[in-house]
Amino acid sequence: MTNPSAPSTPSAVLVTGGNRGIGLAIARAFAEAGDDVVITHRSGEPPEGLRGVRCDVTDAASVDAAFTAAEELLGRPVEVLVANAGITKDTLLMRMSDEDFDAVLDTNLAGAFRCARRASKGMIKARAGRIILISSVVGLYGSPGQTNYAASKAGLVGLARSITRELGGRGITANVVAPGFIETEMTGQLTEDRRATYLAGIPAGRFARPEEVAGVVRFLAGPDAAYISGAVVPVDGGLGMGH
Repeated sequence: MTNPSAPSTPSAVLVTGGNRGIGLAIARAFAEAGDDVVITHRSGEPPEGLRGVRCDVTDAASVDAAFTAAEELLGRPVEVLVANAGITKDTLLMRMSDEDFDAVLDTNLAGAFRCARRASKGMIKARAGRIILISSVVGLYGSPGQTNYAASKAGLVGLARSITRELGGRGITANVVAPGFIETEMTGQLTEDRRATYLAGIPAGRFARPEEVAGVVRFLAGPDAAYISGAVVPVDGGLGMGH
């Protein structure tokens, strides 16, 4: 990571919320490519074959402790941060409580901010780094019943672009990946009718595999993406059409 034009070497990677779903696919993709990977998780044990540290991204002290523990496992500062941890609390606007709105923003948006802020310390010193924020097509496209989630995911775009303008001269990039519908446990529970409705709006005619999102994240973390920063990369089969 110290020289973007140099041959690719194993990176020190931290994936928040890397114990399931898209986060797990991302973590495994980095690990299988030979990178040094640590994930964060709130409870339980890390997935088999991956090292993990406990972290509550809504608490700055917990984030700092998690980074410190991860850096001890990695043997060096975090070079690639993938801020993936997120929650949903869906309901219609008129029924949404302040608590439900605040909780989602605190995890999805402020949590990413806390992690990026902590990661930037080592990246600034090294004059190199990759910050990749996992958003959603919903953040750009909107969705009924998800005003809190959409707002939190849209906010990541402003966060990444402000980081780019602030730290771009120090060899640090910040980008956003916006997945659409992905084949996960959650989409696997959809009724056939609901699944057919969603598929009808996707030009590609299918949901994405988690590995397809992971491949884009790995590209943005690699040397070939050294001149890409402040970008939003949709992985949605054409659903959002870049909105």
